[in-house]
Amino acid sequence: MRLEQSPLSAAIWHSTAIAAPATEPLAGSVSVDVAVVGAGSTGLSAALALREKGASVAVLEAGELGEGGSGRNNGMAIPTLSKLDPDDLIARYGDAGERLARLIGGAATQFFDVVRAHDMQCDAVQTGWMAPAHRPARLDLLERRHAQWAKLGVPCEMLDKAAASEKLGSTWYHGGLFFPEGGHVNPLGFTRELARVALAAGAQVFTRSPATRIAKSDGKWVLRTPGGRVETDTVILATNAYTDKLWPGLKRSVVPLLNFQMATLPQPEAVRKMVLPTGIAASDTQADLHFFHWDGAGRMITGATLALPWVGAHARLRDKVGDRVAKVFPVIGKPWFTHVWSGWLAMVPDFAPHFHRLDDGVFAAVGYCGRGFALGFAAGRELAKAALGAPDAEVALPFTEVKPAVPLHELTSPYASVAMLHYRRFDTRD
Repeated sequence: MRLEQSPLSAAIWHSTAIAAPATEPLAGSVSVDVAVVGAGSTGLSAALALREKGASVAVLEAGELGEGGSGRNNGMAIPTLSKLDPDDLIARYGDAGERLARLIGGAATQFFDVVRAHDMQCDAVQTGWMAPAHRPARLDLLERRHAQWAKLGVPCEMLDKAAASEKLGSTWYHGGLFFPEGGHVNPLGFTRELARVALAAGAQVFTRSPATRIAKSDGKWVLRTPGGRVETDTVILATNAYTDKLWPGLKRSVVPLLNFQMATLPQPEAVRKMVLPTGIAASDTQADLHFFHWDGAGRMITGATLALPWVGAHARLRDKVGDRVAKVFPVIGKPWFTHVWSGWLAMVPDFAPHFHRLDDGVFAAVGYCGRGFALGFAAGRELAKAALGAPDAEVALPFTEVKPAVPLHELTSPYASVAMLHYRRFDTRD
């Protein structure tokens, strides 16, 4: 069973984002200090940071700007991971784990700082992000998380039911953990604007230029595309869920999971004053995640992951997620969704983003597990440091060996979503 993501034109972002800067496929040969594969949040952030340090850089993108996950995700800038907390990262990676935790906790701030610094036109709203508790027992989990993030100095606040209800415009939840530095954007707009800024800084960005081969030649790495070649000292692979077989074994280290995003009709102003009235974004404590925010035109942006997504996906989503919105926000009722689109998440069994030094001068970032938009931007800057020779102790990324995610990897992606059936049972228990 082969699953395909929707065309990017199906996303609401495609009709609302700022136009992309002009780019062309690679034709001929270029020689640069660093080559980046993937023009998403991680890759373009790395390219911009490299140019700020004076390094020459070429970015190879297989499709158009934002055609991967960075242009079709939900648009939230979230300063946490989905499953792991600071103590988990520190136990696993030691000092490097603490550096990574601090990077994650500050990722949304970095993200919105660059938006403001370069006047990016991407409907950026930094009014906070909340993890509301869908069951009273999940408040204990959020309390532990609050203590750990607060210990690192990351701004966050536990909210009781009344305070959470006021921010959410819903009494369905039992409280929540609020991060005031989180928020949301038009992700395709952000990705296009980040490309604009990187190009203005002197980065070369080539679209419709998939890297088809990588090899060492006379002490240099050479990347081939259908139309040309890039010769470089250092390579950053920033392809996450869209990782292919360019580097042996890297694709097998993640499990792509098809995730769906949705947009309602623009809602009346009276409704927007009652629902998410301060403009926050929210993703709750369920494994079968409920998530919501407004876009710049007053559409509710939400979505879901379906079990068995090859069976009547859009009709099932409109029904399932419509009921979900009506349950959490009765004032809206069951809305009609004008746009339904999909893209790939890169899942890994340990729920931690994976950063690799694949060879001398070759780095990779994969496995963000749905939390890679803001973190990917922050990680890109750290990968740029590593590419320029910074010692590991000065880089906030724990570099690990590549390991296969699961046995029989080629069979996992179509059926990974079946795990949602288990997660839904878990969500009903304390």
